[in-house]
Amino acid sequence: MGPVWTVAWLKSVLYNVTQRMNWWCRAGSSVVGGFSSPVMPCEVKPRFLLLYSSQRGQAKSIAEEICDQSVEHGFVADICCLSQGDRYNLERETAPVVVVVSTTGDGDPPDTAIKFVKGIKTKTLPNGHFAHLRYALLALGDTNYTNFCNCGKTIDSRLQELGAKHFYATGHADDGVGLELVVDPWIEGLWEAIKKALADMSASNQERPEHATAVQNGELGSSHKDNTEATVKDLKIQLLRVNEKDQSPETPRTAPEREGAGSSSAPLEPSLTHSLPPLSESTLNVPALPPPYIDIKLLDIATEQNNDPPSNGSFQVHISKAAQLTREDAVKRALLLELDISEQQISYQPGDSFDVLCPNNEDEVEELLQRLGLEEQKNLTVQLQLRTDTKKKAAQIPSYIPESTTLQDLLTWCLEIRSVPKKAFLRALVDCTTDAAERRRLQELCSKQGSADYNRFIRDPSLCLLDLLRAFASCSPPLSLLVEHLPRLQPRSYSAASSSLCHPGKLHFVFNVVEFPACLERPVARRGVCTGWLSDLVSPLLQPQGTSEGPPGSANAPSLPKVFVSPRPSTAFHLPSDPAVPFIMVGPGTGVAPFIGFLQHREKQRQENLDSVFGETWLFFGCRHKDREFLFREELEGFVASGTLTHLKVCFSRDRLDNAKPEPKYVQDNLLLHSQHVANILLKQGGCFYVCGDAKNMAKDVNDALTEIVGKELQVDKLEAMKTLAGLREERRYLQDIWS
Repeated sequence: MGPVWTVAWLKSVLYNVTQRMNWWCRAGSSVVGGFSSPVMPCEVKPRFLLLYSSQRGQAKSIAEEICDQSVEHGFVADICCLSQGDRYNLERETAPVVVVVSTTGDGDPPDTAIKFVKGIKTKTLPNGHFAHLRYALLALGDTNYTNFCNCGKTIDSRLQELGAKHFYATGHADDGVGLELVVDPWIEGLWEAIKKALADMSASNQERPEHATAVQNGELGSSHKDNTEATVKDLKIQLLRVNEKDQSPETPRTAPEREGAGSSSAPLEPSLTHSLPPLSESTLNVPALPPPYIDIKLLDIATEQNNDPPSNGSFQVHISKAAQLTREDAVKRALLLELDISEQQISYQPGDSFDVLCPNNEDEVEELLQRLGLEEQKNLTVQLQLRTDTKKKAAQIPSYIPESTTLQDLLTWCLEIRSVPKKAFLRALVDCTTDAAERRRLQELCSKQGSADYNRFIRDPSLCLLDLLRAFASCSPPLSLLVEHLPRLQPRSYSAASSSLCHPGKLHFVFNVVEFPACLERPVARRGVCTGWLSDLVSPLLQPQGTSEGPPGSANAPSLPKVFVSPRPSTAFHLPSDPAVPFIMVGPGTGVAPFIGFLQHREKQRQENLDSVFGETWLFFGCRHKDREFLFREELEGFVASGTLTHLKVCFSRDRLDNAKPEPKYVQDNLLLHSQHVANILLKQGGCFYVCGDAKNMAKDVNDALTEIVGKELQVDKLEAMKTLAGLREERRYLQDIWS
């Protein structure tokens, strides 16, 4: 601590503690239930408020890491989810605020941030509403999506509009290249920024005598009850037990020397298990060891073996039909599944999506049990408890793990065993590894100096825990480490490919069976967790491409498999409310799925409203080969014949045509070929533009083509064209349903 910061901070702390203790004494036993004398503080650590919002756990994990590191740097982090509005109050917050927030969907806030974002967007809030607030924000996003870090940017700009000020530059971390590239240095610089912010805020408070008068007179809130709760909570946070040892900030940790790592034949190229100079000879800065916080006991008590996931509001439905939409020689295998939802209270619109709850691969679970030496105990009941000696703040048992579950079910339905291990997990694995060379390599992979190797050998090939355990034979982590570091097994989301008007009581969806070929780092090929499971599940009733549906009640018909699903209604990706509005759909490959639902719905509307006016419809579709992968070809051609689909524009990227005239190869090429029509619909007729499919390449290329079309039509530069597209997004006329 510098002398200026120390003096300013001590004055602020002594002043605040004195005022709080005076109030405590005045409040007496009515506040603390019988204590007649105040508890005197031994040490008060400076506090900051740490808020997070996460859709899939990454922002929460980073916030918890900041919380854990805060202790080492001499701070107390008061950590809360943005949805826990009863635990914090930004309107009265006097400490620095740190916000970590992710973005989901098409630039949408996570579910736990929706209410907060809506609240700060209230138009009646005055410009200086948060003038007292000093904050830092870390936004998580993915540049494969158009609205990169949109939720974080929205919160950031709105807080600025309301008068709040940065005490540290906003970070924008990109999951497309690796969050840690921004997250790690951002956290590293955070601590000095908090120190400076505390000093500045302390000096500012002392310059405002009206603040001291208000505190002295007890005017801390609108009611005595609010005063009591806020002050007791603050004291609980800041008072330390007399016997608690002082914890000084630690210096960056240095990995131990590599003992016994010599080899008669040094590798010529680095690999997952071997490094080369200079990394192999470097002193390493490795992350601090995450504090353990869970104890696990395996009990031999009766627990029913469960082949179903924890329901959590989902619905169990039968798969009534399965068909293969591609030829056997297609590069990707696409399947259409029909769900029977007639007995469930499930409603949906074309454009909505839904989640499928899926298990981890059975063979991988078995291999993991064997590798952990727990195969004989897989049917025992898992009992989780918080460690009494844990240093992890706000530690809690994961809510997604049932109170009574077997070890087999835990690894099958609860933990994402395919997730890419984060550096903190690698750091924890170091201490579970006995071979010196393997320990050193794990230290390198989780170190600051080894970031390039981590990306190359772990992140980019999407390795999982099982891959690491295969490569590092002496690593034997305890089960508790898996529960602490593996994220929740997430459901997989799919777009509805049908309309309930056309298929009442049914819900269709389409997917490619994802294949991960073997590679040097992962010598075992594998399929997608959900798509591979669904493919196996429906194989007995699968209809090959081009075959008609068999008799549903035949004696030889297989029993219908069941899945758990939960609807995810879209907020905007729907047909225009006015049927006269024209719209354009871009959906190559399985991205065409929601547009089949759109067109089925529109066809029924046309049949039932013969006198209504309907706007023209365009579909841009593409695939590799016309004869192998043209999904829904007959149905789409039928829509054209009936007039439901005004224009169908297709392209085939791998077919070689003998025409002298070059054919468009990708959907963006076809868009440019029909640029005048596209511009006319969007800019003159007030039409809508929908995109569904791959975010990494297609959606970016389509957006670039659209930018070019708009710029050419309006005779403006690229920046102005991009602003026009941003306006279309704001008007909900440029909509995306994309995935990476």
